[in-house]
Amino acid sequence: MSLIKQIWLTILVLLLLALGGSLFIGTMNSKQYIEQELRIKNADNANALALSLSQLDKDPVTVELLVAAQFDTGHYRRIELVSPEGEVLERRVSDAPASDAPGWFVELIDFDIPAGTAVVQDGWKQFATVTLETHHGYAYRALWRSVVDLLIWFAVAALVSAALAWWIVRAIQRPLQTVVAQARDIGQRRFTTTEVPRTRELREVVLAMNQLSNVVRLMLAEETRKLDKLRRRLQQDEVTGVAKRDALMHRLDAMLTSDGQRSAGHLAMVRVANLTVLNERLGYAATNQFLNDLAGFLRELAENYDEGFVGRLNGTDFGLILPGCSDPDALIEAIKSQLYTQPDVERSGIELPVSLVAYAQGDKRGELLSVLDGALSKAETRGGKAIEVATTDAKRQPYRTHDEWRQALTQALSTDGVYLAHYPVLDSDGQLLHHECPARLKLKDAWQSAGVFLPWASRIGMSRDIDLAVVDTALRTIAQDDKPLGINLSSESIRDTGFVAALRQRLQDKPQEARQLWIEVPESAAVRHMAAFRTLSQELRQFGCKMGIEHVGPEFAKLNSLHDLGLTYLKIDASLIQDINREDQTHPFLRGIATLSHSIGVLVIGEGVANQEERETLFDLGFDGVTGPGVRLTDNR
Repeated sequence: MSLIKQIWLTILVLLLLALGGSLFIGTMNSKQYIEQELRIKNADNANALALSLSQLDKDPVTVELLVAAQFDTGHYRRIELVSPEGEVLERRVSDAPASDAPGWFVELIDFDIPAGTAVVQDGWKQFATVTLETHHGYAYRALWRSVVDLLIWFAVAALVSAALAWWIVRAIQRPLQTVVAQARDIGQRRFTTTEVPRTRELREVVLAMNQLSNVVRLMLAEETRKLDKLRRRLQQDEVTGVAKRDALMHRLDAMLTSDGQRSAGHLAMVRVANLTVLNERLGYAATNQFLNDLAGFLRELAENYDEGFVGRLNGTDFGLILPGCSDPDALIEAIKSQLYTQPDVERSGIELPVSLVAYAQGDKRGELLSVLDGALSKAETRGGKAIEVATTDAKRQPYRTHDEWRQALTQALSTDGVYLAHYPVLDSDGQLLHHECPARLKLKDAWQSAGVFLPWASRIGMSRDIDLAVVDTALRTIAQDDKPLGINLSSESIRDTGFVAALRQRLQDKPQEARQLWIEVPESAAVRHMAAFRTLSQELRQFGCKMGIEHVGPEFAKLNSLHDLGLTYLKIDASLIQDINREDQTHPFLRGIATLSHSIGVLVIGEGVANQEERETLFDLGFDGVTGPGVRLTDNR
């Protein structure tokens, strides 16, 4: 039984005890008082009547008239005159009802009042004995009205008490509900803090729970800081703070083998053409500062694209991966604005040639870099601020203009709809956690992967339509197959309040299927649009959906503020998983992520697992699941 119900029950019992006790004691006291008064009245009236009869002549007519006159007053139930020999000389008995009070009340009270008796004298001789009983109806009526008045008063008092108790219980219930919600959050490893209530006992509990949450938050922040420091030491260039060449290559490989929006975009290479001259002119420290500033400009450029990534290829060259970037003209303008207008570049005459090339799923890393490096050489020969756009045969898109893409995507959604591919996510025992389900659309009679159409869907504002179609298809598939499915949401959708409302309605309509839906967003979207992601998580938590973040790695340190969302899982980016069985430099970092995530009840899943060796290594490091081209669901599972 809840505490609130116990309080209400206690209040009810107290009111009933007060009412019942007061009513019982008052009624019994009144009964005793009335019985005593009627006993005295019977005795007094009997003596008075006997005295009157003693002074009169004792002829039968006179005696009868006096007794009749006394009885006709209506106050008596019985008057009886009996001779010493036992002969009834006169008798009057009233057959009127005892009272207008309820019969059950009369039977319950049942006054026990002895009749009054007195001796009638005739000179020195006893003439007769008079017996007199007062009618009890008036007493029953008076006592009944007293009880009714008392009940009315107690009803009013009970209503006032109930209203006051309701107000008090509400005052207790609000902070109590907050305490219960916080306790439930901590039980589910969502370490939240709440406002301290005024009630002293609850205040102490909330202060203790807030202290626990703050300690956990500080612990997570500290552990995250240590892990990020370790990641930077392993992956970042010491001078510029951007990724080292190996980290950039692994990231590029992960994107080229991805099955989502980041599997298509543009690569860029920026060269500090006259670095040697610059070093001689400015000195070592100033040159390093310039390189650090340049890396900062490139990071700002990459942040305009979800999962944008910057790395240093060698002493003079920087590489950028810009997923989802499908407009080279807009990219060229952004580069000119971001790099060539900087005061240091303008004043010092620094040469920064740039080359660009589009990439898509399935491209070979070596071919892309070769083409990109050749274009960069051409840009360098053209001058310090030249931008060369390279092309490859593999970059042909099914459509070119916005209108063509809009028409094609609209037709694809309305005719064939969305097809969901299925890639298993397995735990260490080979059991299914869920299926990853990247979207496919039929364009020009062929099912195209998300990397082909999602960048264009984002540009023409159709990301919401595609994501809702994915949700609808996933819910239908779950209803048919009764297996958990994982879907991806774009950053545009999670920032769209209309999309969130539509998603909530769909989950309300299918609550059983919603509990088997795993919803994930890219790390970059969760970090850069944290408020929108927080709102989405809070909205979907009530439906039992599993919320997660995919492609975790480069911005892991910024995720410590999401400890209160109750995330179900993290998917570690394939760039950190690649060759994990042969390269152990990142083992401490990955083991730390697993340990830290487990401390707040979050599953850790490795992406892009290519073989059994990588799979076993990840489980040895504490991972809970794996997915990728080397992960297959066998028939007996």
